[in-house]
Amino acid sequence: MSHTGKLTTHVLDTMHGCPAAGMTVTLYEWNGQWQMIKQVQTNADGRTDSPLLSGPEFKACRYRLEYDVEAYFRAKGVEMPEPAFLSLVPIDFGVAQPYMAYHVPLLISPWVYSTYRGS
Repeated sequence: MSHTGKLTTHVLDTMHGCPAAGMTVTLYEWNGQWQMIKQVQTNADGRTDSPLLSGPEFKACRYRLEYDVEAYFRAKGVEMPEPAFLSLVPIDFGVAQPYMAYHVPLLISPWVYSTYRGS
């Protein structure tokens, strides 16, 4: 099977109705414990400039995407309690078919988030 699969993400700030530009996203892989693979910042469109993983580096495995929601909203001047209700938001998911596209959108506010498997 060819390795045309990729992992991407997109973060939307539902409080301000815009892409979440400048949010730190950390990708981990499960190997009996979480091992950090990379850390990136979202661009002006709330996406990463390139896929988080693609080709042979994208394999069947458990992954975690961790979004630094608290730092993002504090940098935008949002008044938040201390500690913040949401700080780091982890999304754990499995990839069974790495030859396919896996897209993980995050819709976020300081109080709620949702995600789904996109395409």
